[in-house]
Amino acid sequence: MTTLPDRPNTALLVVDVQNDVVADAHERDGVIANIAALVDKARAENVPVVWVQHSGEQLPAGTEGWKYVPELEQEASDPIVHKQYGDAFEDTDLENVLAERKVGHLVVAGAQTDACIRSTLHGAIVRGYDATLVGDAHTTEDHTQWGGPTPDKVIEHTNLYWHYQTAPGRRGRTVTTDTVELRADPPTA
Repeated sequence: MTTLPDRPNTALLVVDVQNDVVADAHERDGVIANIAALVDKARAENVPVVWVQHSGEQLPAGTEGWKYVPELEQEASDPIVHKQYGDAFEDTDLENVLAERKVGHLVVAGAQTDACIRSTLHGAIVRGYDATLVGDAHTTEDHTQWGGPTPDKVIEHTNLYWHYQTAPGRRGRTVTTDTVELRADPPTA
């Protein structure tokens, strides 16, 4: 369905699963286990795994907190996109990485639900991609002390609204780790 011509492929986009980003994340270990399962599925289907890594004032590049969690293994051939904004497309080479691989459909997992995941999903659909959120493979921290809803409610709400997200010729959807389709051609239904 993507509006990007000649881009039939799917990629798994793993966003910001870095030590400091997920240190206090809701259901951290279960989410990381699901992301690891997605990476395995992607590799079994020869679907590219693209890693997104945030840096900034509170997450300086090269520090231990900036590094990806040890439970997730990157391969030397996996592209790593370095970003400084919530939307992984903003001021990065993500679009070039995806264009080189003829990707028009993204399967998205990672952190944080209410920040970089949300921004990247919207950034993808605005740029012509179909974007599938893996509902049990993203997480966030508890922001209730600042008036935010509990993490489980943030995740539930994001899963709900993204499942029904559409734009002309594009769509969002929410699936689970067990039901995600990782293959060269994106799902059409």
